[in-house]
Amino acid sequence: MIVRWGNVSLLAEVLDELGVREVLVVASPRWGGLELPVEASGHWNEVPSARVEEAADLARDGVVAVGGGSAIDLGKAISAAARVPLVSVPTTYSGAEWTPYFGVRDPQRRMRGGGAGARNAGIVYDVGLTVGLPRAETVGTAMNALAHCAEALYAHGHNPETDGVALEGAQLISQWLPRVVETPADRDARTELLRGASLGGEALAGSMLALAHAMAQAIGGKYGLPHGTLNGIFLPPALRYNVRYAPAAVRAFGEAVGGDPAERVEELTALGGVTRLSELGVPEADLPELAASAAQRGGNQANPHPATPAEIEELLRSVY
Repeated sequence: MIVRWGNVSLLAEVLDELGVREVLVVASPRWGGLELPVEASGHWNEVPSARVEEAADLARDGVVAVGGGSAIDLGKAISAAARVPLVSVPTTYSGAEWTPYFGVRDPQRRMRGGGAGARNAGIVYDVGLTVGLPRAETVGTAMNALAHCAEALYAHGHNPETDGVALEGAQLISQWLPRVVETPADRDARTELLRGASLGGEALAGSMLALAHAMAQAIGGKYGLPHGTLNGIFLPPALRYNVRYAPAAVRAFGEAVGGDPAERVEELTALGGVTRLSELGVPEADLPELAASAAQRGGNQANPHPATPAEIEELLRSVY
């Protein structure tokens, strides 16, 4: 993976190093005015989109995805379908740029499938693209990255190498997210937060997801809710659950974020405003069905001790 930090103009250098000449640019209309140093075979601005095969027909040598997790996930799906390399330009803190896995959502953000096989070839980090990110999206996507850090410490597949990366990422996110919220135009603070999110994605790529993500995916995919916000809500109960089965990992995470693990995550989540599931309009009557769905997901199966549907329902109610 080629990784460059600086300005989006570095995209030309990365594509040249990869031998990619003509790309499909995937970006929402928000980024329509962004000048990219690429020769585009087409532009796809329906983000998210379930029309992956149609988009893949426009890809030539590769795909460039500009945006947050939705744009990058779509870029990954197109990369896998067209069998061409993907270069991501993240504009949020989701960390999606590091893994080959993706979810496919329709324009209403409801899950329509997913898979793996993206040919991740490069990442260009330009902190300037994150400066205008609103508070809710800043906090939400940063909490997704923090969940990557936490789960990389105890999910099946965790290892000493990714543990170190995850702990460094957690420390950076915990330290710098409050400063970014306080002074959102501070490029230095956003740079450190983006570095923490990048480390979270890197740690995730070397391990797996766990229980918090299983709940977030089950509920977010059904109702089209923001994935990062849901991770911020579900990570605290997941940590309280997992302290019984992975105490050393949870303790190390707490030391990295500087406090009681679950309480510190709750403090950081509150910076975004939404802290309860009911605030997102999820029907309480749906909780048993949602718990059963989450229990079947790969993240729960990779948890140190897979939770039963009844246990997950109890966790959902604790943050309802």
